[in-house]
Amino acid sequence: MIQIMKIAASRAVLSGSIRVPGSKSHTIRAVILASLAEGVSHISNPLASADCLSAGRAVPLIGSRLDFGDSGSADSVWTVTGAGSGAHLPSDVIDVGNSGSLLYFLSPIVATFPGWSIFTGDESIRKRPVSHVVAALNQLGAQAFIARPGTDAPPLLIRGPIDAGHTVITDGRLSQYVSGMMMAALRMNGTLRIELTDPKEVPYLKMTRQWLEFLGTEVFVSDDFRHIRVSGPVFFKGFDRIIPSDWEAVAFPLIAALITDSELVIENIDDSGSQGDAALLEVLLSVGADVEWNHEMKTLTVRGGSRARSFAGRGSGAAASDILKACSVPGRLSTKGLPGGELHANLAGFPDAVCALAAVACFIDGKTVIEDIGVCRRKETDRIVVLKGELSKLGAEVEEGEDFLVINGHSPLLPDGNPNPAFRMHGGSVESFGDHRVAMAEACLGLGLPDPVVVNDAECCSVSFPHFFEAMNRIGAEFTKT
Repeated sequence: MIQIMKIAASRAVLSGSIRVPGSKSHTIRAVILASLAEGVSHISNPLASADCLSAGRAVPLIGSRLDFGDSGSADSVWTVTGAGSGAHLPSDVIDVGNSGSLLYFLSPIVATFPGWSIFTGDESIRKRPVSHVVAALNQLGAQAFIARPGTDAPPLLIRGPIDAGHTVITDGRLSQYVSGMMMAALRMNGTLRIELTDPKEVPYLKMTRQWLEFLGTEVFVSDDFRHIRVSGPVFFKGFDRIIPSDWEAVAFPLIAALITDSELVIENIDDSGSQGDAALLEVLLSVGADVEWNHEMKTLTVRGGSRARSFAGRGSGAAASDILKACSVPGRLSTKGLPGGELHANLAGFPDAVCALAAVACFIDGKTVIEDIGVCRRKETDRIVVLKGELSKLGAEVEEGEDFLVINGHSPLLPDGNPNPAFRMHGGSVESFGDHRVAMAEACLGLGLPDPVVVNDAECCSVSFPHFFEAMNRIGAEFTKT
């Protein structure tokens, strides 16, 4: 049983270096695909988070074996003996825990087997929408049902097999079930055709395509991601892969350093282009963040507050000049150098960054508009509602729309370097609602405020960043259990 935890976050200065865990998105894909391979696969630098461990416990139900090795070590390797041609209908109900990725990835794959499969999960998963999965699988010839009448959430019942002879037409606003169907095509005879009417989160579809191509699969994805073709069946052998660091996890020490008087090095940065959340860096640079990306060393050096350098010398050209005028005080973040004096960040391709960006936006002088994030209403929580409510408790000025958030932020410093009386953020008690990214964003905010922030149900951080608070405390964070 997970112990309910309250964390108090107090003002701090960060220094030294931190290495964030491996990518959750890559780890779960690696585990599932290795379970379908013929032979042994070795997965290095896996993320040993709750979601990934749930994936490791689920895949043996279709015939594979997984040895977690020493998951607590920095050089851990997971060994998967794939089921290959012996893969079979799940031998028990699949409990995905808190992992929406596992639910949406694995449900189309098990639908390739004749017979019934059942999916359930924890309290949060039993509130996650699955009608889009049901509709897509039924188009492929499955019999898929939601077990509880009047709800749109697991338990989910699926009777296969599905047939590649059909074309799936679906909106694709959530990418995970589309990736699940693409992976399911490995076990199907013929070419699976997927037509997306409103594709979002497309970097994750790109990641799935790269994995399938690595395994020798014939994949076509149109430039606008509306037309996808995957040809099967594909028989592939076990593989060895190193999981890159998780940009979704990088976001939290990154914003924590920017809102504090800190100088921090974040190590093992993935520059492969396979993770959409890397785009958050460009967003932050546009408002004057002092961040250096050393591609050779694979590091980010982040300087915030009084440790930040003047923007002079960090760029050139008209855009740099505009930022220099707005952010002349080192460490001061501002939208004033942007067109219209506002930051408009479209996060359709990397919506998991919304929590981190919303938190740091409270410290950015000017209006930040986080756009095209309707999918965030269908995550672990309705993140649009939750962020508006919880950030407002701490003094933030937040507006909510159907698919956007507006944060009217204030830098703690005026352009002349004096304290800004408009900055009224303060401490308080906030709820995570069991959402790991909400909890980490709230905790990081507390590191930059004059009074502590108490985050309730903070243990949920283990879903994507095991030992988050311990790792952050080693670089100077002031996180304490209460």
